[in-house]
Amino acid sequence: MSHATTIEQTGRKAGWRGWVALVALMLPVLLVSVDNTVLSFALPGISADLEPTGVEQLWIIDAYSLVLAGLLVTAGSLGDRFGRRRMLLIGATGFAVVSTLAAFAPSAELLIAARAALGVFGALLMPSTLSLLRSIFTHRDERRLALAVWATMFSAGAALGPIVGGVILEHFWWGAVFLLAIPMLIPMLVLVPLVVPESRDPRPGPLDLVSVLLSMAATVPVVYGIKELAVAGLGGPSLVLFIVGGVFGWLFVRRQRRLAVPMLDMALFQRMGFTGAILVNLLSVTALVGFLYFGAQHLQLIVGLSPVQAGLVLVPGMAAMIVAGIGVVPIARRVAARVVIPSALVLSVAGYLLVAWGGAHDLGVLIVAFAVLGMGIGAAETVSTDLVLTNAPPEKAGAASAVSETAYELGAVLGTSILGGILTWWYRANLVVPSGIPAEGAEAARETLAAAMHVADQAGGTVGEALREAAAVAFDGGVVMTSLIGAALVVVAGIVAATTLDRRREGA
Repeated sequence: MSHATTIEQTGRKAGWRGWVALVALMLPVLLVSVDNTVLSFALPGISADLEPTGVEQLWIIDAYSLVLAGLLVTAGSLGDRFGRRRMLLIGATGFAVVSTLAAFAPSAELLIAARAALGVFGALLMPSTLSLLRSIFTHRDERRLALAVWATMFSAGAALGPIVGGVILEHFWWGAVFLLAIPMLIPMLVLVPLVVPESRDPRPGPLDLVSVLLSMAATVPVVYGIKELAVAGLGGPSLVLFIVGGVFGWLFVRRQRRLAVPMLDMALFQRMGFTGAILVNLLSVTALVGFLYFGAQHLQLIVGLSPVQAGLVLVPGMAAMIVAGIGVVPIARRVAARVVIPSALVLSVAGYLLVAWGGAHDLGVLIVAFAVLGMGIGAAETVSTDLVLTNAPPEKAGAASAVSETAYELGAVLGTSILGGILTWWYRANLVVPSGIPAEGAEAARETLAAAMHVADQAGGTVGEALREAAAVAFDGGVVMTSLIGAALVVVAGIVAATTLDRRREGA
């Protein structure tokens, strides 16, 4: 056992201030993760009020994650240099202000712009929370528990989003989901200066603006290309965007290796435990968000549940995610990560296959499927997040956290863009609009499921019911396909974990 590991195992424990700090740092984690999925349940209301096109609807969800993913590496580096607590407080203040503007957006275009601005401040929030935990909890066992809470809250927040959104939308208009940021961030702004110590890299290099621009130029085209691939296929601009992102990514890596003090230490990726854990997080979040994307629409628009009822359907899955995330901690002390993570992900694969086998028609199957899927992802992400920080030196915690957060947010983009885009393509290709629906109504019905249900309500009678049934069949056929793809993604995550993570027991 190395000297550094010995210090971590027997180092000073955090005390009560550390655990209060953990509570304070969980508020922005919950907020950002809730924000990733809460809009899935607000989409019907937004569609009815702002009347976005199918592409605009995807952009309303993805603009936030796109900007966030592009800025996370820069934000993590800024935290290492200028103070992680400072970046956290700036991000929280800006997030609260822009959330208020988003709540009252009068058009789809302005809502997309507000979501993009939220991504800027969200990028300052998330790497700071994870890296501050690394500096507060220096004892390995305490840090593993704290990171379990962090990872569990991030995953549970994704599931909590529809529930919170359902309760809010039952009583208020869709813009109220954005105002949720205010009561969550104000307590954090009060507590963080009192209980969270400032931390930064003791030997930071100069801020390299060229690296900042290269990181954004590499990330944004790739994420945008993924969105275009899902909507337009390779015939669209996606291939060009991938090439552009790849070229700038190569230039970014090349520059980091030449700098005496790089913005992102590329040596981190030479550690298989670090890279493998990042890939596990990426694929797991993609699968989770993809499930929530189609599940939220199915429950409200096809089953006919209210937002609150639809959210409550997901409660068992959220509870399973929390229990599994915390409960895996004592297991991870004794069993190697390369065994724990693939074993947990088997459950997630089973959840997706349940949906593909039983379809989304059976509400009971959907509840059980999400509970099983949630257990697997909750346990896997707890262990993989611990590995990300364990494999990074403390002074580079911000940069390592930023890479981890980029994987989370890129996973959110992939979940809605790839799985959501495939689902949209399947729906449009297989929707058979019954005769009797006007041409304008038929065109609107092919855009989104929400638009089809709206046209069906306007048509009424036998024709309206026929359109409603046709839309449900087309949408649920897409659900089966995306469920199989989600299962395949989780299988890949399990293979990555089994082949890249350390064969030794963690902490040994």
